[in-house]
Amino acid sequence: MHRTYSMRQSRAPTASQIQNPPPPSSSTKAGRFFGKSNVGHAFRKQTAGAFGPDLAKKLSTLVKMEKNTMRSMELVGRERMEVAQQLSIWGEACDDDVSDVTDKLGVLIYEIGELEDQFVDRYDQYRVTIKSIRNIEASVQPSRDRKQKITDQIAQLKYKEPNSPRIVVLEQELVRAEAESLVAEAQLSNITREKLKAAFTYQFDALREHSEKLAIIAGFGKHLLELVDDTPVTPGETREAYDGYEASKAIIQDCEDALTNWVTKNAAVSSKLSSRSRTLSQRNKDRRAQGEGVDLSGQDSSMKDRESGLWVPADKHGEQGEYEEGSEEEEEETPASGHRGREAGAVAA
Repeated sequence: MHRTYSMRQSRAPTASQIQNPPPPSSSTKAGRFFGKSNVGHAFRKQTAGAFGPDLAKKLSTLVKMEKNTMRSMELVGRERMEVAQQLSIWGEACDDDVSDVTDKLGVLIYEIGELEDQFVDRYDQYRVTIKSIRNIEASVQPSRDRKQKITDQIAQLKYKEPNSPRIVVLEQELVRAEAESLVAEAQLSNITREKLKAAFTYQFDALREHSEKLAIIAGFGKHLLELVDDTPVTPGETREAYDGYEASKAIIQDCEDALTNWVTKNAAVSSKLSSRSRTLSQRNKDRRAQGEGVDLSGQDSSMKDRESGLWVPADKHGEQGEYEEGSEEEEEETPASGHRGREAGAVAA
């Protein structure tokens, strides 16, 4: 293919790349155990959820499936470039108009292949961000397992040795494990929402840019087709000499300028919500705004009561009457005891 009119000859950054710098090359393009073939697709998909913590298995499968998707997109991009070259080779032996137009069409199709290669790099940002959620899930699993293990040990001891002094120690460990688990679960919830929005923002931004540029190339490709004279001729009749070389070159240059100067704010397609969707979305935002600043100090007070007043040693589990009397006295003194408990905790600290 004649690369004289290649849109990637100068390699100057486009306006979109200046506004939003491209990410590094995709991690799926290197370090392949099975080479560039697709032999490993089924293997990765089937073994993704077989290892690692239970909490992260589903997301691990998703990450591996997205890796397979990116490998497939890389293959499509490479084969599209080869198709562009073959189209130009075939048209070289045809008439002048077909030869020139097929050569320019090959340039456009080759550009589509390069755009798909760039799309893979941006798509990898989405996959890596989803992968970070998986890592957080894997880090939360040990705290869940520890809390469940302590709970099982307490249940087993209460069944076999109800008066064992180890029950008291395990109950204290369970309180600490529950506190650690609450922190880990809150962190997982916050990071999951943050990373989920960031990941799909990467994907949808990349899809939007890629689709807009494909539409630009398709439009200029149809302009090139207008240069082909498809008027039927009778046997022995000759067609007029082709003089569209400058026109085809100008179309390619216009296409290059349109791709180079494209930015997000110039997108031709916009997604506008209906009035009902806008109302429901705004209502959801208002509800979230009203829920901000909730006072959770009451939870600490109830935890104090649980640790100090409601806890009963293991050797007194059978004295039900004493337990009920103590609980009634504590209910009568609830307003003052909670205050004294905080003061005592502060002095101890």
